[in-house]
Amino acid sequence: MDSYLFDLTPQLLHDAVLSMIAVFTLFLVASHFLFNPVRDMMRKRQEKIKEELDDAKDNQDAAQALRAEYEAKLKNVEKEAEEILGEARKKALANETKIIADAKEEAVRIRQRAETEAELEKKKAADDVKKEMVSIASIMAGKVVAASIDTTIQDSLVEETLKEIGDTTWLS
Repeated sequence: MDSYLFDLTPQLLHDAVLSMIAVFTLFLVASHFLFNPVRDMMRKRQEKIKEELDDAKDNQDAAQALRAEYEAKLKNVEKEAEEILGEARKKALANETKIIADAKEEAVRIRQRAETEAELEKKKAADDVKKEMVSIASIMAGKVVAASIDTTIQDSLVEETLKEIGDTTWLS
């Protein structure tokens, strides 16, 4: 027997090659049945995580857009509220002006009515005075006829009566 440094005999080489082929075959089989499904599962998981991250980013962008929209609407609501208050103030001022104008018109109407009534009362009083004068004149005429006095006495009685009543009353 020959002595070899490591005892590399053809049988050992043959066994080593067969072991390597077996390990390589085992690796291929394991790769096909174990590693490929694990790789597929990892790839699918990565894709799912990527999709979830993209969805989260999209949702975040949409939320920011909604937030900006709501903030804009809130500012618009404040502007609209200010406009409504401004319109209400304008309407209130217009109503105030209208009420004051109506009150002034009513005061003018009341004053005119009072002046008209005073004028009517004045005319009525003048008419009453005239009636009284006529009544006095008829009484005086009755006295003149009863006394049967001459015209000079009659003229003096008329003059005296007119002086008692007053010239301004008779002339109005």
